[in-house]
Amino acid sequence: MTDTHQPDDITGPIARRTSVRSTYRLQLRPDVLTFADARAIAEYLQQLGISHLYLSPILTAARGSLHGYDVTDPTTVSATLGGPGGLKALADEVRGRGMGLIVDLVPNHVGVADPRQNPWWWDVLRNGKGSQFAHFFDIDWSPGNGAGGRLALPVLQSENDPAALTVDRGGPEPMLALHDLRFPIAPGTDGENALRIHDKQHYRLVSWKAGIGTYRRFFAVSELAAIRQEDPAVFEVTHRELAAWCEHDLIDGVRIDHPDGLADPAGYLARLRRLIGPKRLLLVEKILSGTEPLDATLPVDGTTGYDALAVLGGVFVDPAGERALTELSREFCGHGSDAAWFADTEHRIKRAVAEKLLVPEVRRLVAAVKRDAGAEDFDTMALTNATIEALSFVPYYRTDYAPLAGVLGTVMAEIERRNGELAAPLGVLVRALAVAGEAAVRFQQVCGAITAKSVEDTMFYQAARLVSLQEVGGDPGRFSRTPLEFHLANAERARRWPAAMTTLSTHDTKRGEDVRARITVLSQIAETWADAVRAWNDITPPPDGATSLFLLQNMFGVWPADGRGVAAVPELRERLHRFAEKAVREAGTRTSWEEPDSEFESELHAWIDAVIDGPVGVELGELVARTAPHAWSDALGQKLLQLCGPGIPDIYQGCELWEDSLVDPDNRRPVDFGARLAMLQSLTGTPELDTSGAAKMWVVAYALWLRRERPDCFVGGAYLPLQATGERAEHLLAYARGKAGEPPQVIVAVTRHSVALADAGWGDTTLALPEGNWTDRLTGHVCTGSARVEKLFARLPVALLVR
Repeated sequence: MTDTHQPDDITGPIARRTSVRSTYRLQLRPDVLTFADARAIAEYLQQLGISHLYLSPILTAARGSLHGYDVTDPTTVSATLGGPGGLKALADEVRGRGMGLIVDLVPNHVGVADPRQNPWWWDVLRNGKGSQFAHFFDIDWSPGNGAGGRLALPVLQSENDPAALTVDRGGPEPMLALHDLRFPIAPGTDGENALRIHDKQHYRLVSWKAGIGTYRRFFAVSELAAIRQEDPAVFEVTHRELAAWCEHDLIDGVRIDHPDGLADPAGYLARLRRLIGPKRLLLVEKILSGTEPLDATLPVDGTTGYDALAVLGGVFVDPAGERALTELSREFCGHGSDAAWFADTEHRIKRAVAEKLLVPEVRRLVAAVKRDAGAEDFDTMALTNATIEALSFVPYYRTDYAPLAGVLGTVMAEIERRNGELAAPLGVLVRALAVAGEAAVRFQQVCGAITAKSVEDTMFYQAARLVSLQEVGGDPGRFSRTPLEFHLANAERARRWPAAMTTLSTHDTKRGEDVRARITVLSQIAETWADAVRAWNDITPPPDGATSLFLLQNMFGVWPADGRGVAAVPELRERLHRFAEKAVREAGTRTSWEEPDSEFESELHAWIDAVIDGPVGVELGELVARTAPHAWSDALGQKLLQLCGPGIPDIYQGCELWEDSLVDPDNRRPVDFGARLAMLQSLTGTPELDTSGAAKMWVVAYALWLRRERPDCFVGGAYLPLQATGERAEHLLAYARGKAGEPPQVIVAVTRHSVALADAGWGDTTLALPEGNWTDRLTGHVCTGSARVEKLFARLPVALLVR
């Protein structure tokens, strides 16, 4: 399969920087995907039509890291990935193919799980406040920090752990040893007794359950210590490599991980823009809540695409299924997993997260509030309660972005209206926030952490109405999106954020795009699904109804469609067990990471095996087989809408074929690029819609080739909604693209809610085409004027028409 429409010189060396038309996310790993491995697949990605490789973090990370977000040395390129020489060779390879690189930067935190691997952290542990790197970290050294003014390290697993502390004298310098961990000994504090040596250090080993924390973390992850990018010296050192990459023109853009964790995201991004220059792409992993807009005053090109994902998936949800699925959730979960439940539950879970998981962060915030408000003697418990209440009612990750001005005032007023007794402590909090000092900064940082841990990491595992909606940046309380909403969102992106990234799968999504597409089909067969779930739970009773409803949907999403069943795929069985364990611990209703209930988890694993091996598995497989064509239709539809829509589409590694990924680490498994290259080169005609995934690769390649052939129609191009007419018009979604100010050149048309079409067909439904002769690049079908949809979709449920 080759692109007959590509420019003649596309394979030759191109010296100029390549504009970003599309990206392909690579999860680099020392064991399977290094810079050299990426070079080896560059030709395949070029043939696929990709303009830029989008790399996961490439700085030195913890040994054995499979993701790279636990950077241990921000001043060096990872040697295990290939070092600076490997990066340069990769940049040269892709540049010679008319492609480029986008890199992922982690400014908020560094990995400290093994102190020996992080030279900055090791120096701080050894020298305390006197360390030249002490100001790099956000550490509370005050006498009242809960650790006697020392740096608390929450590494003790049990009460007996201190007795296991020894002195390791096998290296150039003695170290305190706790099992596999090693800690430095400050100069002049060595001795014979390990516990006495420990008592003289600048750090104190504490239980991870004690709630004692003296350094800011990434959310509640003690192995990731936050760094102070607001300090110009820290920014300079941690961005030295990035500056070099820009100076030597190795990269065309940067993706910023979790800017909401920083003290001043807007200030940081302004400095970063000055460093990388005005022309390089700058994208932020900003999770927008509900109707929150991206701050247009930020010097960025857009988000990493979770906002687009919610609309792209939501428009395929059939609103007709809402009632039945809500009732099913109410029956099995005790609630409808609907907007009312999310509204009532979010406040409660946010309070629980603040009071249990983020105790150190809240304690430090309250201390800052007292200082900034000049209220050192105010009742700590009352002020803590009021602060947590305020944090729990904020509906966004943080409120200090320009479009959210005034939100905090509204929140405070509503809290006071609900509970007048909080007026006094809220007054102290407001006074501190008005100072715009340390308390204001910490309030915003803690607010984001609470939101992430409570909504995405807890509520999204407790709700079970339609789990495909429970995605990063999603709003599961809203059951579906209308075509009108879809078109307006696209039009706004085309106008305001034409170079924003769009995505359907990432290393952080709870489920891969095709898994979500299949689960979404349940909205079209809601009554059938509800009856099946009730019957299956009678046949094979689960240990918990809510958990079974949640997991059965995920099983439906990944169950083989070829009739084999999970029993014939041992790897998939293991993946489902791992996913289930993570899901129930994140949900926290029957077991948790902090206090695992081994009896419940054993019962759950036994139930999963009983489902897989018994009659429920047979019936589940039959339902998957019957609905597979509709799942494939939705998967192709959302993919084509993404690839040709406004913004820069990212393809997550491997997703050019059907994929069945669940939450991390499942979605970071190695990809067989050899098989994908072989398939791409073997395709010679419009493939059948089947389990091979060839149809998806066909759609992906032709869409990417068209973006390469006519780039002005896409990034910066015009967007025009199109409407069908006829008895099945609501089942077609279409739009046109073209150069701004000129007639459309491209039309995308897809099928939605296809189950209802299975028997009745398209009838008299037609799509009026703009003037000209239009050819479907996917099938070769030619049409003009008013196109009959049944002919348009005779081969595939999607069409890519070109004038």
